[in-house]
Amino acid sequence: MRLENDTYVKKAEDVMKHLSRNTDRRGNVKMVTTSQIRNLLAMTADIYNEIRIMHEEKLNDEIRSRLNYLKVRFVYEAGRNSDVKDFVARAEILECLDEIQGLRSRYLLFSRYMEALVAYHKLYGGKD
Repeated sequence: MRLENDTYVKKAEDVMKHLSRNTDRRGNVKMVTTSQIRNLLAMTADIYNEIRIMHEEKLNDEIRSRLNYLKVRFVYEAGRNSDVKDFVARAEILECLDEIQGLRSRYLLFSRYMEALVAYHKLYGGKD
């Protein structure tokens, strides 16, 4: 598993630290913007709000379908912007989504990972 309860925060920090070092020819940091990363977090939060009140560990078909669509949205956003593409790849978001495998606890962990990525994005100078 890419995400574990005791390592996801460190993983998020490492991802954002690495991305904050990417610069263009002029020395400007090439990193996903605050708006872009918050948009990605908002997509995950919609599902999180439904899942957190569920009691069953196995996610129902509707939620699983929404998870598949969430993956498609991440792919689409990555295709629109190279900085988002770098972020999605470095953070292994698509692989993390695959590892959820219809389990509530894994989605909750993924959601916390996304929140950690946003927090470290802010810490390492993410701007609009």
